[in-house]
Amino acid sequence: MTTIPASSDNPYAGYGLGAQARARDSSLGQADFLHLMSEQLKNQDPLKPLDSSQFLGQLAQFSAVQGIEEMNGAMGAMASVMENDQALRAAALVGHDALVDADSLTLAEGTGLNGEIVATSAGPLQVEIVDGSGQVVRRMTVDADAAGTVPFAWDGRTDGGEAAPGGRYTVHAIAGTGDNAQALDVRVAAHIDSVSIEATGLVLNLAGLGSVPLSSIRRIG
Repeated sequence: MTTIPASSDNPYAGYGLGAQARARDSSLGQADFLHLMSEQLKNQDPLKPLDSSQFLGQLAQFSAVQGIEEMNGAMGAMASVMENDQALRAAALVGHDALVDADSLTLAEGTGLNGEIVATSAGPLQVEIVDGSGQVVRRMTVDADAAGTVPFAWDGRTDGGEAAPGGRYTVHAIAGTGDNAQALDVRVAAHIDSVSIEATGLVLNLAGLGSVPLSSIRRIG
């Protein structure tokens, strides 16, 4: 016959289990410290009074630590709100076109592209569309009225009027001729397929270009 002890200190003893240890909070908070300080001051030896400045210094440390913890909590909450707001803004970018600091992208057969050329002065600019093998498939001329950005567009066709095959294409922009020829910076437009939120910030996933950080985007729309 199994005997169950009458004591209720260990309700699990009858099942062969040991007493369950109760979790105890051994941390000392600011209120606990104030209680200890007041008790020590009440029971101090009048002939050997305690140094109250030490208590006040420790109390100041408690207050500083508590303030830092509260500030960290507030900053964490603010970061969470900003991240959520960033996610909502990022979702609104999907479906738009982004102008990027790049001069090449992958295109489907017969698909054109548009972008901008950063001109250094007024005058005609020579634009070359080059395929993945290095062959020039289309030559165009655009006029720059002054230094600054000049738009350009390619309809996806070769100089012979045929649809260019799918693949990687690069845009070369040149100002001047001969020894005075100068290569110019080019920006191309690409469709925003999706947006990723990385530890470094927003990353736009662009059709034909891949993942591009938001810092590389010149214009959206």
